[in-house]
Amino acid sequence: MSVVNNNNTCDRFQESVSQLLIKHKSILDVLTKQQESITRVNRAIVKAVTSCGCIEIHASKQEIEDEISIENIHNALDSHLSGKLCDQCDYIVQQEIGNHMFYLASLCNLLDLNLLEIIQKEDKKIKTLGIYNMLR
Repeated sequence: MSVVNNNNTCDRFQESVSQLLIKHKSILDVLTKQQESITRVNRAIVKAVTSCGCIEIHASKQEIEDEISIENIHNALDSHLSGKLCDQCDYIVQQEIGNHMFYLASLCNLLDLNLLEIIQKEDKKIKTLGIYNMLR
């Protein structure tokens, strides 16, 4: 996973979205498109399991010992995933997440919110709370 270490990337993305938001200018349109876009992300992941088979889900109840410390809970829990997205599924999932990000940025634009500031505040909060952030 590569991460761009440039805070301007998020601002540029949000600005680009604001220039392209013509058809879905209504908050109602953006809210419904955002809901649709997260559904498409979920569907792409499910298709990776059911149609492609590159990843598998093996879900069961998560058993946590009573004596386990909060610092060790992370290691005791399972993601229920096995395998890795193939190139085709990886491409589709990333494309759908990108579309979802478009509508998230659109929502921020309509509400006059800065996506980067929201991400930075959330990052600061989880760093401040540390392991106790898991309790929310």
